[in-house]
Amino acid sequence: MDKIDLYRQHIKQILTEHAQISSGKDTVKPELIFDLEHDHYQLAYVGWQGDKRVFGPVMHFDIVNGKIWIQYNGTEELVADRLVELGVPPSDIVVGFHSPFKRQFTAYAVE
Repeated sequence: MDKIDLYRQHIKQILTEHAQISSGKDTVKPELIFDLEHDHYQLAYVGWQGDKRVFGPVMHFDIVNGKIWIQYNGTEELVADRLVELGVPPSDIVVGFHSPFKRQFTAYAVE
């Protein structure tokens, strides 16, 4: 399996697992969004909690230039560490929600 296909599989696995954890909560439902053509992957919550509208991303990943970009992580899981556990080298992971200045001090790629 080619590297990018493997990265897609890992991202979808992480997002799907989180969607299953959150399933069944009130009328708020997890939505998995997989844009395979442009390599954008997201888990969002959509619905109503009483009279309050709930809509927003939980996690968002992109694959850019052969690297996994973690654009948003609204969970307590350290998804970069999880990707490493799945076999992704730290040099292929970018914590995109940190500024480029901060990224240089992590164990992961700057870009």
